Amino acid sequence: MPARILVVDDDAAIRRLLRNTLVRAGHDVIEAGDGRTALRHAAAGHPDAVLLDLGLPDRDGLGLIPLLRAAGEAVILVVSARDAVEEKVTALDLGADDFVTKPFDTDELLARLRVALRHRERSGAPPHIVRRGDLTIDFDTRTVRRGDTDLHLTRKEYDVLGLLARHIGRVVTHDRILTTCWSGGEDPRIEYLRIIIRNLRQKLEPPGAIGSVIANELGVGYRLRADG
Repeated sequence: MPARILVVDDDAAIRRLLRNTLVRAGHDVIEAGDGRTALRHAAAGHPDAVLLDLGLPDRDGLGLIPLLRAAGEAVILVVSARDAVEEKVTALDLGADDFVTKPFDTDELLARLRVALRHRERSGAPPHIVRRGDLTIDFDTRTVRRGDTDLHLTRKEYDVLGLLARHIGRVVTHDRILTTCWSGGEDPRIEYLRIIIRNLRQKLEPPGAIGSVIANELGVGYRLRADG
């Protein structure tokens, strides 16, 4: 579906590339070269999504994320040359929906944007069933099937997979998974999460195809791939 996209980047060449890519995909594009203009367009233009660079001339893009989040319901994809894990985690924790590192593949960027927009459309009510290829996750019955085969998951495996499925196609940070899936009486450690992910991959992914269903965002978190 066509969407209105706000592109925020101080590099005119990057804005031009993104505009051409988005227009060819059928979207309407608004541009901003600094944070002040971005906030004005976010308030007046009601964009469906924001592609946000972090290196802006008048303010750091990280500080712009909560302001954009407060300005409307637009999904926020950070598109930045910054590749430090800490900055990715911070952006996601502040409210960004995804993080794409420059230089980027335009097809991947469009795919990430489609996933984020679909998730926004469905976010009004939690899903009852999530399907990904031959994988079916039924939240009402707490069952997981691959084709016609029931998969037997532990409670923790189901909790982690269910959280990833509710945000399919989007990265969920380690901290969010640990906070959501481990109760206050438990001791949430990243090592426990890695074991759960390893077990899920053994049950969900074909031999020799590690990461084909659950992708690892190194040092950041995990993503249930939307494709497949």
